Amino acid sequence: MRALFNYITIISAILLITSILLQQRSSSLGAGFGGETHFYRSKRGAELVLYYVSIGTGIVFVLSVILSILSK
Repeated sequence: MRALFNYITIISAILLITSILLQQRSSSLGAGFGGETHFYRSKRGAELVLYYVSIGTGIVFVLSVILSILSK
């Protein structure tokens, strides 16, 4: 049973890293030097789906780690 939780942890970690890296950021390197104008916009379409997928994958990751620890 513990091996199953380990596999779920590894798969969810890879999916979580991928979904976070695929999200677009509205900031660039100029933001570090104060050269960016700030504007707020709402997430729409694929960006919103990717946002919810990353939240769900993060929850699955945390639960699988906790269940893996408790299954010792």
